[in-house]
Amino acid sequence: MPIVDFASLPADARVWIFGAAAPIDEIDERRVLATVDGFLATWQAHGQPLWAARDWRDERFLAVGVDTSREGASGCSIDGLFRALKAIEGGIGTTLLDSSLVYYRDAGGFVHALSREDFALLARGGHAGPDTPVMDFSITDVGTYRARFERPVRDSWHAALLP
Repeated sequence: MPIVDFASLPADARVWIFGAAAPIDEIDERRVLATVDGFLATWQAHGQPLWAARDWRDERFLAVGVDTSREGASGCSIDGLFRALKAIEGGIGTTLLDSSLVYYRDAGGFVHALSREDFALLARGGHAGPDTPVMDFSITDVGTYRARFERPVRDSWHAALLP
């Protein structure tokens, strides 16, 4: 039932982060967010409504948070979220669920998505390094998402991809 403002979620709220492999234009963005909002409005775990919120960034990144102090998401409810996102993909022409991609911001501020192997090649070629901003999808709580979703390679697991 309750969709809340993402800013109102406590720092320890659970978060799932998804990235679109390609930027999503304004028309598809409205479709994605309407679908996500519709899902969140009815999202439940064990028959109890989840206090959920979503955040959208950079034409690519969707964060869905749940205030677990009220009710925690169950495995089945999380599966439902993934199914809803999978259903959107066909209509927008890109994936939201490819966890194998590395997202980074170039010097011009544009966000790119590459395979881990291609990002490592980019780094070996000197086009990415310890200061390159990357997005960290391994984050599981809203406080960390707010503070460190985008951070330099040297401060994330992505450093293992550098030569």
